[in-house]
Amino acid sequence: MNSTTTKRVAYSGPEFQAIAEQNTVLRGQVGSGLHGVTTGADDRDEMGVCIEPPAYVIGTSRFEQYQYRTQPEGVRSGAGDLDLVVYSLRKWARLAVDGNPTVLLLLFLPEHELVANTWVGIDLQAKPERFISRRAGHRFIGYLDSQRDKMLGLRAQRTNRPELIDIYGFDTKFAYHAVRLGLQGVELLTTGRITLPIPEPDRTWLRELRNGEHTIDEALDRMSELRAEINRLTSTSVWPDRPNRNQINAWLTSTYQTWWAQKGLI
Repeated sequence: MNSTTTKRVAYSGPEFQAIAEQNTVLRGQVGSGLHGVTTGADDRDEMGVCIEPPAYVIGTSRFEQYQYRTQPEGVRSGAGDLDLVVYSLRKWARLAVDGNPTVLLLLFLPEHELVANTWVGIDLQAKPERFISRRAGHRFIGYLDSQRDKMLGLRAQRTNRPELIDIYGFDTKFAYHAVRLGLQGVELLTTGRITLPIPEPDRTWLRELRNGEHTIDEALDRMSELRAEINRLTSTSVWPDRPNRNQINAWLTSTYQTWWAQKGLI
């Protein structure tokens, strides 16, 4: 990984790169390849978590995340490109407590999708229930709605895929992600797990959707059904309204102190 080969983006640069690479505790794939719904044109999306040194927690310096892209900022990634974000453990935990669907995926990555792991990552994956709550349902609905609205042209799009619209009449990748989020939100609130890759028969259905083999109306119907089920589960699920912040804060404190001691930083 060489940050000098790409245009500098926020949170990039050698200082943040060194912090991320020397202190990563868990890292793996979080993109379409993880879900089992990929094409030959896909890039590779990875997410990691690191424990930043004491000076970046207690001192005046701050580290929240490191980002790296093979392509310059503003240029679409393509086949073989890497998009990577490595969060500080504290920031990742804040996002997970809030129910962010993407960061929660790290809790359920199968071993073959892991790029790096440590005792911290093993502990995280062994007890995902620390971060699961009904609050996640609201976040899954928000992400589903965002992907649906982008598909319908109701929101500004970070990614412009006119080639899909020209062929299928709508952006099938936005459609696939919206339905995927619905499926995974229902599973999380029902079982406390997200199965990766997506189990059959839904995986084939999603791949068909992405390849334009289902209509936009079929996609919207599934989004509506899944959205309604998540909404129901946010009231009826066995999970708490919010994660136990005191428990998570105690775990974070202990984990940081142990990691720093092992690294000889305290």
